[in-house]
Amino acid sequence: MTSADIILEGARVHSMVPGDDCVETRSIAVAAGRVVGIGPRTEIARTFAGSQTRFDDLSKATVTPGLIDAHLHPLPGVELTRGVDLGGILDVREVLSALREEAGRVRRETTDGWVRGWNLDYAAFEGETLQATLIDEAVDGLPALLFFFDFHTALASSEGLRRGGITGPRAFDDTSEIVVDHTGRPTGELREDSAYQPLLELMPELSRDATLEAARTTLARMRRSGLTGGAIMDGNSATLDLLEALDGTGSGLPVRIVSAMDVKPSYSADQRAAIAAQRDRGGRRWRGGLIKLYADGVIDTGAGWLYEPDADGAGTSGFWGHQSEFVEAVNEFTRAGFQIATHAIGDRAVGETITAYETVGSRATGRAPHRIEHLECLDPSDIVRLVANGITASMQVPHMQWRIPDGSDEWSRRLGPERAARGWNAGSVVRAGAPLALGSDWPIADLDARLGLAWSVLRRNPRDPDAHVYEPAERLTMAQALHGYTRGAALAQGDADLGVIREGSRADFAVWESDPITATGDEILDLPVLATYLDGIREDHSA
Repeated sequence: MTSADIILEGARVHSMVPGDDCVETRSIAVAAGRVVGIGPRTEIARTFAGSQTRFDDLSKATVTPGLIDAHLHPLPGVELTRGVDLGGILDVREVLSALREEAGRVRRETTDGWVRGWNLDYAAFEGETLQATLIDEAVDGLPALLFFFDFHTALASSEGLRRGGITGPRAFDDTSEIVVDHTGRPTGELREDSAYQPLLELMPELSRDATLEAARTTLARMRRSGLTGGAIMDGNSATLDLLEALDGTGSGLPVRIVSAMDVKPSYSADQRAAIAAQRDRGGRRWRGGLIKLYADGVIDTGAGWLYEPDADGAGTSGFWGHQSEFVEAVNEFTRAGFQIATHAIGDRAVGETITAYETVGSRATGRAPHRIEHLECLDPSDIVRLVANGITASMQVPHMQWRIPDGSDEWSRRLGPERAARGWNAGSVVRAGAPLALGSDWPIADLDARLGLAWSVLRRNPRDPDAHVYEPAERLTMAQALHGYTRGAALAQGDADLGVIREGSRADFAVWESDPITATGDEILDLPVLATYLDGIREDHSA
């Protein structure tokens, strides 16, 4: 019998094994980074203790599998979150004040620098047309680029547009748009990546060392809320290079990562072939094998693809020029052995993505079933199709934080009450039996997994018990939410040995001060994670 390297003793253990509802304290034996036994304290000690075994006393604590954020952007987020954080500001005067302060800093500390901001709320402009003149005075004539919280829309200053050579509309291979006024002059609003990427390319880049350090800091921060893994949803070959570098230095990556590679409609056959050639890249704690596609944009700007037009008559087209090209891309990368993850926010985007998966088969050989990201507006008939095809719904429930109870936020206004009431309907997905994975979409929502758990079970601001509850029938139980952040997220990326505690599984654990499943949604946000284990290596967080 194998002697354990470590035995975790005396904790309540939520294994996430179906049917295992044991509430008695148990011990977990770990050897070579994997669980070799779980059971009563005396039995595990008698069977697995050796002369070199370390005993970790976890009496009164609760152990769950390490949490996995099913959708986040930790490496591109390093670049996109530079500048001033405008999160939580709903008054345009406060936005402008923050920009004036940032412009002053840029003038003092840089030469020919850009004013940058992120996390901007659409509601701050109170429905006013987005245009450069709104911010030109505040940024003191400097080039500026501000990202709204979803990173699907940016607002550039007049000088920013001039620097980027943006003088009129441009044709893109996707639904990206340089918004222009009735005279054809750019307003400053830039929708989707292809429209604002030219401005990003003009800005000074972080050095590789600075990027690596910032990325490592972000990934290490994940551990504090019990996360031991995550899925990057906007990668490329440079992302894989960074992961390789991070995993090859010091103690390696602080969390386990699966990285998708973006495929856009504009990519040539050679670019696609280069991506396909990297399918099996990976290291000790990271791997690729996942393709990210886009079926639409966001509802807030009319770019979400809907079965029926939104209140402004928008939302009638998908991200690709022709849907057949999207289906062809799904088929191409499925045959190449990739799992597919598709950004689909509007109800028709979700439905068309399911149809594409049905057309080519919902699973690549040897990979997990394909998955859909966001599903912010989901038609009930398509929930049935998710179940029938085993397609994972990967949702980010904390995105509801930008809704306004009276329905005046752009997302709700455009959808109207009936469709808005189907927003983030995670409860319906679970009750129907469809696979559900949960995540943050960081930096769009906070990286702390406890916030995601809280929003999933409360569907309101967890810091305000009197806050409006959105669609209470769609609330998850804490057990369901925890499953979405552990076993559900692991199966969504095809890792059968993660998100579960049983013989043979990876020794990735979160150690909670008390039982998270018995915590209320209000309590979970402040429930300490005492430690995490990755491959059986402990990291303390109690300080």
